[in-house]
Amino acid sequence: MVKSINQLRPKFTTNADGSDAVLFVHELVGEEDGPTIGISASIHGNENTGSQAILELYRILKDIPLKGRILLLPVANPSAFAVNERFATIDKVDLNRQFPGSPKGTYSQQLAHALTEHYFNVIDMHIDLHSGTDRPTVDYVYIWNDEQLSRAFGSKLLYRPVENKQGTVFGGTTKSVTLDKRNIPVSVIELGGGILDQTPYIKRTVDGVLNMLRTKGVIPGTPWDNPKQIVVNELAGIRPSQGGWLEPLCPANGEVIKAGQLLGRVVSPYNFEVLEEIATPFANGVMIMQHLTRNLVQSGDYGFMVGNLEGATD
Repeated sequence: MVKSINQLRPKFTTNADGSDAVLFVHELVGEEDGPTIGISASIHGNENTGSQAILELYRILKDIPLKGRILLLPVANPSAFAVNERFATIDKVDLNRQFPGSPKGTYSQQLAHALTEHYFNVIDMHIDLHSGTDRPTVDYVYIWNDEQLSRAFGSKLLYRPVENKQGTVFGGTTKSVTLDKRNIPVSVIELGGGILDQTPYIKRTVDGVLNMLRTKGVIPGTPWDNPKQIVVNELAGIRPSQGGWLEPLCPANGEVIKAGQLLGRVVSPYNFEVLEEIATPFANGVMIMQHLTRNLVQSGDYGFMVGNLEGATD
């Protein structure tokens, strides 16, 4: 059992309707000394699979022995989360490009500053939960500065960013505070999303995070043996250049896709013409993200992500 459970609600501004804009943080304090672990989700408001996983983690963690403390941040971007949008409707910018933020900046910059001061600057390790929004479904884990931590989640596919390779590395993300400035262990999980039941992804997230905590000695138990894992150092995000129905034609996430195979096609809902066929960019690739159902997309929406198996390692 944990020693205490506290709800922390630091205020960072006042909304125009008179309500307080606050962070919602659940603090679980163990009976033994140890690190402060931060587990956060929904920095993009339409990626709520991780938020649901944090609810289930809270229900489990509050009743088991704990070393140190855990700070659960189920919704990092409440105003975006409330309307199921990637960005806050107040300023319509990507919160995860605004760090470390500013107390005198835009709404999202103020929120980023509050998250930096009240959350990211007080934790000793960060587990950051993302998913594939409410349409595409994603399945991989970043390796940053703690390979053991990232591998312990148990995903079969991991991504190690390498300079001068295609990938998804951006400025102004949370890692600009946690990793670049403070160099605490960081792991970013990308799992779930799509217009389908999230239960299997929530369970995988809960099981994976618990194993990460066991691996670091924060909770009792023997960590599992990781499955066979593949680490890619290059990946490509592919966006449709036409709007319409995006029909997936590719293998399942985690499976190989070869040159010449189509990822999907865009079909007009109006005249039923095929507007675009989208091919894999690599001769030997592995699926990382895709739409699992026929979804309506705008030109430039998230479509697919493929890892390059050339140069991949175990």
